[in-house]
Amino acid sequence: MRRPDNRIMAWLNQPYRIRLKHRTATRYARMRHILIAVIAVIALQGCSEEPVEPAVGELDFVGSNGEIIRTIEIEFAEDDKSRETGLMHRRQLSLSQGMLFIFPAPDSLSFWMANTPIPLDIIFIGADSAIVNIAKRTTPLSREFIRSTDLAQYVVEVRGGFSDRFGIDNSTRIKWRKTENTE
Repeated sequence: MRRPDNRIMAWLNQPYRIRLKHRTATRYARMRHILIAVIAVIALQGCSEEPVEPAVGELDFVGSNGEIIRTIEIEFAEDDKSRETGLMHRRQLSLSQGMLFIFPAPDSLSFWMANTPIPLDIIFIGADSAIVNIAKRTTPLSREFIRSTDLAQYVVEVRGGFSDRFGIDNSTRIKWRKTENTE
């Protein structure tokens, strides 16, 4: 049988009160470290970037005769992050709402419906504000790419069926303006 280490024996020979005090001090030190870690995590969460309210405005769909067919409220997606997110995770969108994606230059654009649970009409628009093509009633949550048929610089996403309901087609143009955030 192995003989106990002298340090263990010395500790065991101490009065119970001293051993208890040592154990309690160790426990408090451990709890203090845990508390500091929890406070640090909470503080770091507070440092996260505050959500920025999207720029808002109005968009007019203008017919070939120059008359306004329909005006909707829009959110602008002008930077990479907002263009990536788009209308993802939105569960509802009224016929008077949409999102305008603004790209730096005309390009062949493609979108998909991943994480978008509602059908949309995706309207691709050229640099001259004329509609290039419309992908109508897209399939929610689909990972299939939806592409512009020609170079486009802008894209408007509206509720599925919007284009048919208001007669929006390739002869339609758009114009938009930013308004102040009211919140």
